[in-house]
Amino acid sequence: MGHFAYTGVDAKGKTVRGTVDADDVKGVRQSLRRQGIFLDEAKPLAQGATDARARAVASAAAGGGLAVSAPGLLKILNGLKRLASSPGQAVALSTRQLATLVKAGIPLVESLTALIEQLEHEELREAYREVRDRVNEGTGFAAALAQHPRMFPGLYISMVAAGEASGTLEAVLVRLADFMEGQVKLKGKIVGALAYPAFMALMGVGIVGMMMVVVVPKVSAIFDDFRQALPWYTALLIAVSNIVAKWWWALILLAGLAGYLFSRWQRTPEGAYRWDAFRLRVPVFGELTRMVAISRFTRTLATLLSSGVPLLKAMDIVKNVMENRVLEAVITEATVSIKEGESIAEPLKRSGRFPPMVTQMISVGERSGELESMLEAVASSYDNAIDARVSVLTSLLEPVMIVVMGSTSGGIAFAILMPLLQLNEFAN
Repeated sequence: MGHFAYTGVDAKGKTVRGTVDADDVKGVRQSLRRQGIFLDEAKPLAQGATDARARAVASAAAGGGLAVSAPGLLKILNGLKRLASSPGQAVALSTRQLATLVKAGIPLVESLTALIEQLEHEELREAYREVRDRVNEGTGFAAALAQHPRMFPGLYISMVAAGEASGTLEAVLVRLADFMEGQVKLKGKIVGALAYPAFMALMGVGIVGMMMVVVVPKVSAIFDDFRQALPWYTALLIAVSNIVAKWWWALILLAGLAGYLFSRWQRTPEGAYRWDAFRLRVPVFGELTRMVAISRFTRTLATLLSSGVPLLKAMDIVKNVMENRVLEAVITEATVSIKEGESIAEPLKRSGRFPPMVTQMISVGERSGELESMLEAVASSYDNAIDARVSVLTSLLEPVMIVVMGSTSGGIAFAILMPLLQLNEFAN
């Protein structure tokens, strides 16, 4: 039987603290549940904690080394894990769980407390804990979420605010969970499809670099001994190999400098716009970029409008999910036109950036009063098209990468072997 200090929330939503005797944390939770208290955090109070810490310090001093405590090491590991993990999937899952709890009739504060107990993402758990405390003090749910923009973007907060104002918070949370899970799934498909080609490209660069630095210089020494004229392609290969072997550090610095300058240029308004315009013009991948942006636009706008967010505010929010400055500018211009009394479809059609099928369906949805359902239909159609396009690209990229790697390695081998064969014929 151990002694635990706990922090929890009672049935009225007030934070309570105290101590309790139990075998473990599970026992603490069960004991508090019988008292109508939801456990938030429990820490064991060991009687020998002070003596143990003193012994640890003495041991470290005797060893003459630097000791790191277990809790300190755990914090470091948790920090690294937090940096490596993306909150998107965790937020989507937690939103689904919160929607289920609220829909079941559990008060919001109690639902947040139950959610906090089972969250594994540390940063998100801390954010929800602060949100719970603010809501318990009388702050609105959306206003409390707005204090954590890294976890909850503007779209999330606006939908929650609309749900609070209309009294349909549980329905909004369900829609929000559906939307976020769909976006995470779409992003995962694209990243997964490009992971293998990227790995193959990295391996190819490593193999070619190893051949240029290790293999080619040894073979070129053989050619120097025979003092024979070499074919132009072999001479070019040896020259490139010498440059890579002697100036590899300069090449790395030059590549790093080029990447840094490109990154700075890309962060400027003009650079970001030009780069995004170029992305839309790239063969094959440019069309895929456009399809992903249109899918996000239609799906997000449909979700916002269905949740009760006003059209103009929804347009201001939705432009931030497209991740392309050119298309964002189109949405900004469309918002201005809508304020002046135009429909949504007309400015999108004038821009030439949205396919006629999309603008036509939006126009039909506006005239029929079924804009949300039309937007959902467009998003579903584009999601299916993206799946098909990604599958085709994946099936094509793999053999293309193999051919490129084989051709490069074969070219290097040809440039090395041909002079050796010629020298052998000359010797005979």
